[in-house]
Amino acid sequence: MTRRTAGFFVTLALTLLVAPLAADTQPLGKVPRIGLLAIGFTPSTPDWRQQDPFLQALRELGYVEGQTMVLEGRWAEGHTERLPALAADLVRVGVDVIVVGGMQAIQAAMDATTTIPIVVRNATYPMDPSVVANLARPGGNVTGVTPIGSELLAKQLELLKEAVPRLARVGVLRDPENSGAMLAWQALQDPARALGLTMSALDVPISTTIERLFAAIIQERPDALYVLAIPFPVKYKQEIADFAATRGLPTMGPKWLVDVGGLMAYTALEVDLFQRTAAYVDRILKGAKPAELPMERPMRFELVINLKTAEALGLTIPPTLLFQATDVLR
Repeated sequence: MTRRTAGFFVTLALTLLVAPLAADTQPLGKVPRIGLLAIGFTPSTPDWRQQDPFLQALRELGYVEGQTMVLEGRWAEGHTERLPALAADLVRVGVDVIVVGGMQAIQAAMDATTTIPIVVRNATYPMDPSVVANLARPGGNVTGVTPIGSELLAKQLELLKEAVPRLARVGVLRDPENSGAMLAWQALQDPARALGLTMSALDVPISTTIERLFAAIIQERPDALYVLAIPFPVKYKQEIADFAATRGLPTMGPKWLVDVGGLMAYTALEVDLFQRTAAYVDRILKGAKPAELPMERPMRFELVINLKTAEALGLTIPPTLLFQATDVLR
């Protein structure tokens, strides 16, 4: 074998050895960019990505941030007017799907794009018919888990009344600038009348102060607080729970309020919601069209009762209510 021939075989061998290694380092395809758009606040805990149930559900489907997908999060910090610019920015960076929470975020995303798929990820308020008229056949670029209907709001009031038989006047923490919150306020009126309850509006736009809210509660003198999942109470959840405790006020609200001392929550099961939302994202990234994916209503719900708070308020939770509870905090 000549020196030239030997050199050829060495080169060939090295080429065959290195080629598979080089191929392994090349991306198999485009890494999807998933946009998150929310009216709420940027998560403050360093490990929120590990704890977020939606991202956990995505990981179970093989979407790992920084490896098999890129996450683009945009939070309005409670300011509705920021949503259009944030939605436009997600379009500008070229996300493949926008995951939204809250009616105003949905509308901002719809105004920003008619082509990028939009997936609704939570069940906070009744769905505005102007967003999706037909849940079974959305027809546009919006799909996902549809927000709750009036029947769930009615159930929340029924459970609160069962826990607090003397209940007559309920103060509702709402944001008049939040279209979803106002839809919920309207949907509460009929079931409230059926239960003999008077609903008192406690307006808390993000620009208000916690002191103003407390003064309004003292002035209105409600028997209980009904807390909508809007930015203001999210920001001041501990202060609201503590104030309610000092004033002897039971609360019905989101699970995060019960976790810090509120009395009760009856909501769609969070883990189930986010798993189903992640499944929508997965199907869209694999080629499904949102117009052909019916919007789903929440199917599983959880009743959480803070028994320690009930005891502090002097309430005896009926056994029938405790039997229904999926979680009792002691």
